[in-house]
Amino acid sequence: MAELITFGETPLRFSPPGNQRLEMARETTIYADGTASNAAIAAHELGAEPIWLSKLPETPLGRRVETQLEEQGIETHIAWSDDGELRQGLLFRESGADPRESQYWHDRGHTAAATAKPADFPMEAVQNTETIFAGLGTAVLSEQAAKTTGALLRAAGGSGALTAVSLDYSAGLAPPETYSGVLETLADDIDVLFAREENAREALDRNGGPRELANTIASDYELEIMVILRSSGGAVALRDTPGTNIIHERDPIESSDVDPTGKTGAFVGAFLQQLIKGSDTARALTYAVAASTVVRTVPGPFLTTTAGEIEPLAERVVENSQ
Repeated sequence: MAELITFGETPLRFSPPGNQRLEMARETTIYADGTASNAAIAAHELGAEPIWLSKLPETPLGRRVETQLEEQGIETHIAWSDDGELRQGLLFRESGADPRESQYWHDRGHTAAATAKPADFPMEAVQNTETIFAGLGTAVLSEQAAKTTGALLRAAGGSGALTAVSLDYSAGLAPPETYSGVLETLADDIDVLFAREENAREALDRNGGPRELANTIASDYELEIMVILRSSGGAVALRDTPGTNIIHERDPIESSDVDPTGKTGAFVGAFLQQLIKGSDTARALTYAVAASTVVRTVPGPFLTTTAGEIEPLAERVVENSQ
């Protein structure tokens, strides 16, 4: 039985070194950078056994994604497409420096992942997993991608798995109403939802601070757990228990950021790994904040850490939040 299955497109991200502008860069670094695969890597680093599901074109770019993830120790199940019309999703990132903001450009039209069908994947493994995770950044690519995301969540959830989704909003990928519309269609099959504070406001048209957002979104979509990653750092998690809603809050710890691109995936992967391990929501939130801190201190979106490093940081997160 798989402890964790993640499903989603992983675009190849091209980033020029330092704070160079893309239009002037003479070289770029290439990362396989997707929320679902980044979450799988983080969970694996912390001791879980994940499987990443996706569909890729049978091209050098598609194989580059597989190679990078397998180098991180991730078990993959990939549906390969030899259709020459289907592409590998691309993402371009320009790292800013105050007051110039970092920017993203998506090139993810007509991708193989957008055509993925439930039959492309081992449904028996999906039905036997403990936890399944998907990002709306894949579901909004096409009607077919949304249907497949829903089918995987239902298959796993119907067998008792915990089902988790990240809002994964990016303004350049799809309009807010597409995200909110897809979330509505999937809501009945979601136990846990992760969202960045600013993304929840824009994509879901909600107001209020992190605690209010957690309460209103959890209520609107009847979620078991709602996690809001705060704009200022740290996070809030609301757990719906019989007769009461318990909110946990963790403050960030100071770090020298090198590359913030992997923070959401590391957060999600650590949170789910702790739930799989049997931890309560508070402990899961603690480790998620610690993991999202570590991943920002190294180049690239992949969490690389050890228990000896993460445990003291988790303790600092708790102390800092008291």
